[in-house]
Amino acid sequence: MNDSRRRRSAAASCLAVTGVLLAAGCGGEASGSSTETSSLKGTPVKVMVWNPEDTQGSAQPGVRLTAQAYEKWINANGGIKGGPLKVLTCNEKNDPDEAEKCAQQAVAEKVVAVVGSYSLAGDRYMPILQKAGIPYIGGTGVSAAEFSNPLSFPVNGGTPAVFAAHGQQLVEQGCKKISGVRYDLAAAAIVSQFLTLGVTSAGGTAPKDLKVPVTATDLAPQVAAATKGSDCVSVILGTHSDLFVKSYVQSGAKTKLGSVVGNLTPELAETTGGSGSPLEGAAITGYYPPTSDAVWKEFVEAAKGTDIDTSNGANETTWVAFKVFTEAAKKLPTISSKALVEELNTTSGIDTGGLTPPLTWKASTALPIKGLDRIHNTTATELTIRDGKVEWAKEGSTFVDVRKMLTATSAG
Repeated sequence: MNDSRRRRSAAASCLAVTGVLLAAGCGGEASGSSTETSSLKGTPVKVMVWNPEDTQGSAQPGVRLTAQAYEKWINANGGIKGGPLKVLTCNEKNDPDEAEKCAQQAVAEKVVAVVGSYSLAGDRYMPILQKAGIPYIGGTGVSAAEFSNPLSFPVNGGTPAVFAAHGQQLVEQGCKKISGVRYDLAAAAIVSQFLTLGVTSAGGTAPKDLKVPVTATDLAPQVAAATKGSDCVSVILGTHSDLFVKSYVQSGAKTKLGSVVGNLTPELAETTGGSGSPLEGAAITGYYPPTSDAVWKEFVEAAKGTDIDTSNGANETTWVAFKVFTEAAKKLPTISSKALVEELNTTSGIDTGGLTPPLTWKASTALPIKGLDRIHNTTATELTIRDGKVEWAKEGSTFVDVRKMLTATSAG
């Protein structure tokens, strides 16, 4: 990618890192599924997925591809209550007007739910879905409305959970002086807030908060500032984390690196030395188990022969969201939006097969923080890069729950 294209897309791509409290926008016409479903005789179950594609900024084609792969997989395995799953897709192009059109299309098509989608324009599409009574299940956590609207059912804890857990993981791994590097955007400030919470709650010293101009392409100054006097650096620049790592390698620095999943990637490790990469041993905090874990077997098999990156967090969340939708829908006498909302709001736990802890959205399990009260799953996973791949940080690892940490800060 050339420098001008980097500058045009830097702001949009880094927004995907913050995960919550964003109000930028993302739209398109709905298209139907191409999957053959003639062998299933039951009533088709129609849902929609939307995501930005073929646009400047943060494109997420894997979200649509994952939804279609799930559709093909579930229909090859009996569908939902004997009927075929039908996935409608909508390209919302990082345009709030188009995102609104996608929501209007969902209403017109009378879909049962919008599942596992990606859009920054939650303030535009959620009111439309809410008025129609259509649930938004497992969106990828990149708009504030996803964590506050009563018709939203997120499957992970977004920025609050993952960055609090990341700060805690860094301290647990021996980091005493930490620098956090993120874009100089108000939307990215939330990252620093929860990283600091995690570090200080674990007994560490508040990290340095280093801001990167969104137009920067040479991050040598930021590398120098981050590594000076620090023993660990959390790199939070989304798909442009490679800019930091490039300057880091050129500097010869040895400071340990870390981040949340999706920033320091296996691909970046491969291009910087594989098992000899400076990313080897990095503290990586995620929402789910690594894709090498057996719990992802179905997703990995369904993704074979496609362009789906199974380690991409948005793609993983989409798969989890469809698992949640399927499990909830199977329990309903008649599948409808209203019945689905009722089931999700009262379930004692949706089983995702180990991809998450059992999920519930009862009022009693809501995170008691204004604007984040649709967060119910406050867990994260502690991972690392080992031999160029994202793996569990420790053998026998499982989910880490940061609810007590988040609740304590909301009460303080």
